Amino acid sequence: MGKLPEQHCEQLLVGFGSSDDAAVYQMNKDQALIQTIDFFPPPVDDPYLFGQIAAANALSDVYAMGGRPVLALNLLAFPSCLDPKCIQEILRGGYEKVAESGAVVAGGHTIEDNEPKYGLSVSGVVHPAKIWRNDTAQEDDVLILTKPIGTGIYALASRGGLLNEAEESEMLKWMTLLNRQACEVFSQFTVHACTDITGFGLLGHVCEMAEGSKRVIHLYADQIPFLPKTEEMAVMGILPSGVYQNQEYLKSKVRFSSTVSQWKQDALMDPQTSGGLLAAIPAEEKDECLRMMKERGCFARVVGNITGELDTVLTEVG
Repeated sequence: MGKLPEQHCEQLLVGFGSSDDAAVYQMNKDQALIQTIDFFPPPVDDPYLFGQIAAANALSDVYAMGGRPVLALNLLAFPSCLDPKCIQEILRGGYEKVAESGAVVAGGHTIEDNEPKYGLSVSGVVHPAKIWRNDTAQEDDVLILTKPIGTGIYALASRGGLLNEAEESEMLKWMTLLNRQACEVFSQFTVHACTDITGFGLLGHVCEMAEGSKRVIHLYADQIPFLPKTEEMAVMGILPSGVYQNQEYLKSKVRFSSTVSQWKQDALMDPQTSGGLLAAIPAEEKDECLRMMKERGCFARVVGNITGELDTVLTEVG
């Protein structure tokens, strides 16, 4: 596919020129509009939880840009044979998660399709001088991650009946959790770059940040948080197809230390649904940021740092 024609607009602050999570359009000197859209088929069987997960995932793009969601539109596709009660539950789940974010659902659009799909178009606001991008990390920054990795592997294991009730609940807790509070804490610090972890896996999104920032990123393999059963499932080969797609794309961009086990290499490329924020902040602000995260009840771990200018690889893991 050829490149799309470029559009030049002074008010378009973030657009096709980067791999950011949303577009940003400046409205006036004090306010910019964040616009994003995301939808997908059900990662779980429960329609209400599907709605919650899809909404949290779509809202996350606004938080990744440092913004506040204000308005959402439903996007829903479903087969004509789908029970109307299922449709109602999907929309209820999405509506309640949007309300939790402080935004409002103002309508939407539906189409007929062979498989259910749901998500949101979300509008948010941010000050033009406080936009977080994913390509502006600076040397000596540290990377802080706000959710553990492994939801893609867990979702596949769940469909195979390999998770118990407690493990299912653990997965759903993270997939339905808004990134709102983590965003609010980060906003009190110097965020040089930020993204959320979704379909490209942790390594894919780290490589985007490294490439855009023209810096090498070093991940601390032994400090990356995984859901408890991730190792067991990965060793058994319970890996989503997206892992292999990400591996193929990233094979020339990542260098693993010989001490990084194969299951961990695989899990670092696990496609996440409604993953956490990954923010690059100055090292001297790290301790206070972690303290405030803990005080607010937010999960947060330092998982890497930004090193020098680009070498032959984007990301080193060791």
